Amino acid sequence: MTKRLQVLFDDHELAEIQAAARARRMTVADWVRGSLRAAREDPSAAAGRKLAALRSATRHEFPTTDIEGMLAEIDAGYTETTHSDASR
Repeated sequence: MTKRLQVLFDDHELAEIQAAARARRMTVADWVRGSLRAAREDPSAAAGRKLAALRSATRHEFPTTDIEGMLAEIDAGYTETTHSDASR
């Protein structure tokens, strides 16, 4: 069952809400419902999800190097591409 909630805004506040909804290609009602859902969310749950995502991402190991090494590899890739293009 759904219920209606009436909220009164002054003209300036309503214009800002309408602009925010329009920027997201949403109706004002959808934007307001989403904003109220987000406001009800437990902040510690959001922090927990962020930490879980970070832990998941840091479990992986990828080859890395310092910036000078990366730039050298990029330059080598450009040089290699240029030489192979010229041989065609």
